[in-house]
Amino acid sequence: MPDLPTPQDATEAALFAECWDAVLSYADLCTVGPESAGHLASEAFAAGLREAREAGTGPGAARRPARLPRVPLLLVAVRTTAAAWEEAGRGDGLDPDLRLWLNSEHAARYSGPPLGRPVALRGLRDMQEPDAALLWLTEVEALPPHVVARKLGLDPATVSDELAQVRALFRDRCRRNHLDTPMDARCRSYARLLDAVHRSPAADMPGDLSRHLATCVPCAEAAACLRPHGGGLPAALAGGVLGWGGLAYLERRRRAAEARLAAHPDADTDTGPVRPGAQKARMVRGALLVTAVLVSGLALAVSMTQGGSSAGARAADGDLTERRPAVDPTVSLPVTAATRPAREAPRPSAGASRSTNAAPRDPDPEPQGTTSPTARPDTPRPPASATPSCTAVYDLVNEWADGFQAIVTVTTDRPLDGWSVAWSFRDGQRVGQMWDADYVQNGPSVTASAADYNKSVAAGGKITFGFLGSWRGANSPARDLTLDGRPCTLKTG
Repeated sequence: MPDLPTPQDATEAALFAECWDAVLSYADLCTVGPESAGHLASEAFAAGLREAREAGTGPGAARRPARLPRVPLLLVAVRTTAAAWEEAGRGDGLDPDLRLWLNSEHAARYSGPPLGRPVALRGLRDMQEPDAALLWLTEVEALPPHVVARKLGLDPATVSDELAQVRALFRDRCRRNHLDTPMDARCRSYARLLDAVHRSPAADMPGDLSRHLATCVPCAEAAACLRPHGGGLPAALAGGVLGWGGLAYLERRRRAAEARLAAHPDADTDTGPVRPGAQKARMVRGALLVTAVLVSGLALAVSMTQGGSSAGARAADGDLTERRPAVDPTVSLPVTAATRPAREAPRPSAGASRSTNAAPRDPDPEPQGTTSPTARPDTPRPPASATPSCTAVYDLVNEWADGFQAIVTVTTDRPLDGWSVAWSFRDGQRVGQMWDADYVQNGPSVTASAADYNKSVAAGGKITFGFLGSWRGANSPARDLTLDGRPCTLKTG
């Protein structure tokens, strides 16, 4: 292993101690073996330290130029160092799937014009660094609140309230960045509609907007960041900031956090000294939130006045279901429990790109998780009755090396005011991110429940929702599907 970077002072030494494990974990995902991972992590850490030093000593240092917080800054350095390896002809030490991704148009999004980069990356960079660190450490690194409070010098009694404010501020940043993104007229009309729907919790999700999100990657990324509920924020952050391997990294960090908590349940309970700048960040955040509320109200009024023209544009588009799949397999879209498969070549499919953002091999010694972050072990499967009262179609829209996209459509013979659709997987598949429904998973059993905007269904009406998942070895369709505990006649598409 090469020599590790030498910290210049106590602050950099603390940075190394705090972040090296995360950097090495992501570097291991990006390479073919431990030796290559060590070299990549060391080079990336040194590059990240240089960037942090330059940002802290340059002409604009007093103005605190916008940048990512410590951990994601160094993780991005891993990705950019890997790209430099590939460009310099040293790519033989990198994971083959990563090399494909680095030479695809998807990698160009992260190094191209700033307005074309993922909204999660832009939103996190636009925040005050202490606020961005609070969001990342909680959502992606999966650290307990009291540990995050100690690291950032916050009051453990109020860290949950501060996190709620930071999430709201992040959504506002992503909303603005999405509206500022260059896009065609069709996406522009849906962007205004998406903005209005997520500002009003009581608003229904229009069917054409739902279909558009199932076929447009940038708009689906924005929707994952704007959605106030549903548990997709961790994957939106990891995928938007890291790109390739973001989902696998997220799963690794969750397993590592669970292992540390199990081994040392009483550790890291001290609050530590308050980090300089934390109080200032709280004051700035409060002012920004007040401003965001005022601007949001004005923008909502404008979007509602333009509703007629937007509706016409959407109607002209017709049915979009024949377009490309909701999430290109090369994009790390919001999946919160991506499991890494054994190494194998990507499976070709009609809708899949040759390059994948699938998680590569997993020699990681960290404990293997068995449930999704949203799973509740005590969630029982509803009892099934004998007479089918519904029909369901499980449509496997797309499949790639270790992931897939599916849409479930259930037709009910009775009116519903709230619903719950449950099924089981035969081959241990894991649901990552779901849209138009909330979900929990316990082992092979998955339960999807209605969102606020689609809980009412008339007799003969349809329930439709989609999800992304990961698989290993085999990917058989869902089985034993029920609606509110009653079995459905299940068809596969």
